[in-house]
This record gives sequence, structure tokens and C-alpha cells, in this order.
Amino acid sequence: MLRYAICLIVFGVVLAKYELYEGHAVYRISVKTDKQAQILHNLEVVNSLDFWQRAAPGYEAIVLVPKQQRALVEATLLFHGLKYSIEVEDVKPYLDAEHEKLSKFAVNSRSAPDSGSLSFDKIHTLEEVEEYLQALTVRFPTLVTLVTAGQSFENRPIRYLKISTTNFQDIKKPVVFIQSLLHAREWVTLPASLYAIQKLVTDITDGDLVNQIDWIILPVANPDGYVASHGEERFWRKNRATGYIPLDICTGVDLNRNFDYNWGRWSSDLVCTEVFHGRSAFSEPETQAVKTVFDQYSNRTQLFIDLHSYGSMILYGYGSEELPPNALTLHLAGVNMAQAIDAVKVAHNREYRVGNSAMIMYKSSGTTNDYAQSIGIPLSYTFELPASRIGFHVLGFLVDPEFIEQAGIETWEGIKTGARFVLRN
Repeated sequence: MLRYAICLIVFGVVLAKYELYEGHAVYRISVKTDKQAQILHNLEVVNSLDFWQRAAPGYEAIVLVPKQQRALVEATLLFHGLKYSIEVEDVKPYLDAEHEKLSKFAVNSRSAPDSGSLSFDKIHTLEEVEEYLQALTVRFPTLVTLVTAGQSFENRPIRYLKISTTNFQDIKKPVVFIQSLLHAREWVTLPASLYAIQKLVTDITDGDLVNQIDWIILPVANPDGYVASHGEERFWRKNRATGYIPLDICTGVDLNRNFDYNWGRWSSDLVCTEVFHGRSAFSEPETQAVKTVFDQYSNRTQLFIDLHSYGSMILYGYGSEELPPNALTLHLAGVNMAQAIDAVKVAHNREYRVGNSAMIMYKSSGTTNDYAQSIGIPLSYTFELPASRIGFHVLGFLVDPEFIEQAGIETWEGIKTGARFVLRN
């Protein structure tokens, strides 16, 4: 799909909104053995397929297949005896439906980000997030500080908010670090981090968490990719780095495979895959920016949460299946957070699963939460937020506007439970 998109750009083809995805289908593939998982991995590499749920024995793979590759993919699956079903014959109508619903809600939105006021009835653009964070520093100068951690590949600022009643000067206070939108298409993670800011700054209902903890919240870790996902490439995942392959036929690095822990082991050195790990650990300016935050505050950071979607899971390291020495504590705190979320979740969403990322999903390397765990942050997690429902739940990256505020509410319950676990221990 990436190669197809670049070719259209190179040859000057102008597409209507989301026309790039017309005829793309979503396949659900049964995976029972390591051999079958490897077959799908090879299929991904050769055809640059976009796996939304990666292949692992005992789990179903979910993959977006471009229209022009469907016959080849189906023939390959048939040849190897892999059972599959087609969940969605054409994703474009669902993209159009999301766009239409979000646009309608946005027209009546009560948000006024330039005055430091947000409503959770729309997905905010990067510009609106920037305006909101800037406005908060004006409204609450003794509580919040806006810091630029670095610049993206396309030279956009990567900013995080520091929330502290003591201006981060009380070194006895623990730090909680929340990050979202490292993967550009995972829009539902943004309202979760923005809602946390609201509950810590403009609508404080848990004063102990504000007074006893210093907070770092980085709402948009991948600004270039996020901007691209608001254009024609709704399912864009990576950053926008170029120069990795002649003519830039494929672009972008998976930032959640670019951190310096087991870098390169369970990712890809092929640029056209969605899990391309870059030239080296921290080769990308976005991951370098996040590293500066860790470098400065890791000695005080007790809880790190990297917000992703989708799947309703709380995951901890390591992606190699090796468990950290404090795995029992990690699991206990994770279960507490999951139970808090489940207590307020939407009824039709499944309950959160908690566990080691490799054991309940698949092996991975170079991830943010593994790196955070490896440098001594005791409670480091990836949250996989639930899927929204627009027709088919499998299109889990799409966002129903009626779920936006709920995503913030339930994720905040998990975050604050994790924060209180820190205070108790």
C-alpha cells in the first residue's frame, strides 16, 4: 500500500478523500502454528501489507489488503491451507462514515483550545492541541510548564506538559509520565491524554494526585505522522522520515521499534513494512526527543504509560518474553488499573487483559515501554485502548465521536489507579 501511495504522488495523481483506500479489504486469518505465523510474516514483507493484529500462534491476524493484492494474498493463503474470513470488503465507506460523523460533531463542538478549554466531542488537530497547551501555560502559570523536547523529521515541535505544584523542585515527589500518538493513526489515544490534563489542571477532582505527584504528559509524540493521518492517509502509522530507500518509494520508521532495547530483533529492516526499525536505535528525531525526557526524569519516574490502540490490554515487558525482576508487582498494578477501567467501560467492550506483551500478543523489540523498564522505571506499560464501533469493530483505529469522552473517562480511571499504587508503594 505504501508503494502504491508513493507512486500516485510521484506521478501527480490527485485523489478524492480516502480514495487511496478504495477496495482495500480487512482479512481475519487463523494462525495455529509458528510455521503459519512465519508464512504471514513473509507475506507481509514481500507485499508490504499492513497487519493491524500481528500473526502469532493461537491468535488471529488482522490485515488490511490493498485491492490490487487481494487475489495474490488469497491464493497464498489457500496454497498454505490458512483459513481466513473477510471482515470488510471495502474500508472506504467506513472511512467516509468516520469523517462524516466527526465533521458533524466538530461543527457543534464547544472546544475553545486557544482559551484553554476543550470539549471531548471531536478529535483535535495538532494545531488545536498546540493552542490548548499554550493557553494552559497562560491560565495556570504556577501549575503547568510547556517544554519542547525536540523537533520532528519535518521540523514540528514535540512538546510535553509538566504539571507540578512545586515546579518539579521537590525531588521526593514521584513522576508519572503519559505519552500518546506515537503511532499516528491511533487517534483515540489523544483524548485520553488530553482528558488526563483536564483532570489535573482545569477540572481537578483528585487533589492528592496533583499535590503529591509531578506529571509529564506528551500528547502528540509523532506530530508529522498525525498530520498525515488527517489528510489522505488515515491509516498512516510511522513517522515521515525519508532517505531510507531510492526515490523514497517507501517512507517512515515505526517509532515504537526505534528505542534502544533489543533494537532490531523482532522488527524489520525493510522500509516498506509497518514495523521498520530505522537505521539504528534512536535514529529518529522523535524518539530522540522522548529520550531527552527519560534522560532528565527517569530517576524520579515511577510510572510510565504509553497509550496505543486497539485491543483493551495493559501490557508490560519485556517483548522478548523475559520478565523483569518486579514482574509480580507489574502484574498486580496492571490488574488494579484494568479493574478500574472495566468498572466504567462501555458494556459492549471486552474487559481488559493484563500481561507480558510477548506472551499475550507477540514478540517485539525497540519499544518505548521496554526501554523505560530497562532504564529503571519500575512500572512501565503499554495501554491498548478499546476499539470504537463504526459498523465493524475490526476497524479499530476509527473513532466514533460518541466514544471520545468515554475513552478519556475510562483511561483516566486506569491512570489514576496506577498513580495511587505508586503513592502507596
